[in-house]
Amino acid sequence: MMRGQVLSAAPAWRNRVPTQMRRSITLYIAFICFIVLLLNADMFGSSKAQAAERFPRKIWQTWKVDPLSFDQRDSVTARTWTTKNRDYRYEVLTDDNDLTWIEHHYGPEGVNRPDIVDFYASVNATIIKADLLRYLIMYAEGGVYADIDVEDLRPVRRWITDRFDEAEIDMVIGVEIDEPEFKDHPILGKKSQSFCQWTFMCKPRLPVMLQLVENIMAWLNNLAAKQGVDVSEVDLDFDEVISGTGPSAFTAAILQEMNRLNGGGQSITWDRFHDMDESKLVSRILVLDVEAFAAGQGHSDSGNHNSRGALVKHHYHASNWPSRHPRFRHPVYGEVERCNWDVACVQKWDRDVENFKNLPLEEQQERIKQAQQPMAVPEVPQQQIPFAFGQPGDGVPPPPGAK
Repeated sequence: MMRGQVLSAAPAWRNRVPTQMRRSITLYIAFICFIVLLLNADMFGSSKAQAAERFPRKIWQTWKVDPLSFDQRDSVTARTWTTKNRDYRYEVLTDDNDLTWIEHHYGPEGVNRPDIVDFYASVNATIIKADLLRYLIMYAEGGVYADIDVEDLRPVRRWITDRFDEAEIDMVIGVEIDEPEFKDHPILGKKSQSFCQWTFMCKPRLPVMLQLVENIMAWLNNLAAKQGVDVSEVDLDFDEVISGTGPSAFTAAILQEMNRLNGGGQSITWDRFHDMDESKLVSRILVLDVEAFAAGQGHSDSGNHNSRGALVKHHYHASNWPSRHPRFRHPVYGEVERCNWDVACVQKWDRDVENFKNLPLEEQQERIKQAQQPMAVPEVPQQQIPFAFGQPGDGVPPPPGAK
């Protein structure tokens, strides 16, 4: 009897609710759902807009092995990024997973650039792959990139001071070498004015990053054609690396992008960034002074790492690639980079090299023979030996362009 009463309750309820009202309930529910969706869509749209205005909270590094296999030196340096930026994701791409990452982000499911995937896979030179990878990461995902031997001295939030609006900035870079008086030097010229590319920050999908990658592809393919070899077999010297994929290539692409965004205004050249006292926002790119990323170099008025303006410290202990891509070295007078941008030293090197060219061949050969003989070095207490050009891991930079 109780079961029958329960079953008959539904028809009784329908009889008490007017038919027109019953028909309207569905419309009422649909209308309420529509309003809720509109409100949520507005919230989601606002969140996406806010995210687009901010730099991705990501820190990227690349290395031979994953963080669990870092040696102590690299672990200590890497932890400075995670401890000072706890709200940032930290990721390392390695020699084992870099191509997989490239295939995912630049394959059909990503940017859909199979030519980039194939080109990256064909490159054998380690330093070229390292340069390419940082640009590809920054284009696809953005965030902060830093070489494995760069220590974080200040939180990344300090990179953009209160007088700038993060929404109006697409990229943060720093001056590395500011020695324009050497711009016409046959060896130092291309390296005398450059931005750091071993530490920088950008938002994803910036055209300049993709343009930089395409510039590198065209350059290396042309060089391979000139040498009559495949891209995997190209022979590169130090200056070709610097100008092809390194700081010189990076700087040229940045200046070109600044001028493109400038809309035909006054030409933007290195003069805008020479001897800077404070950060400058140019064409949505925030340029920090030389002390920010490149303190302690001993040139370019770069200051030291103890100042409040120093944001990172480059230890250079991972910069061994020049051993595979040597600089020009005179058989008697060595590398001009050893002068570390000292004017008198460079001028003397230039004079000595020019005078050497005018010597009879026999005397040239004799001087080369003498230069190759080991020199007797007087015993000096270890603490008194000066390290003018830096040793691996001592925090003093090697000759310019070592990255």
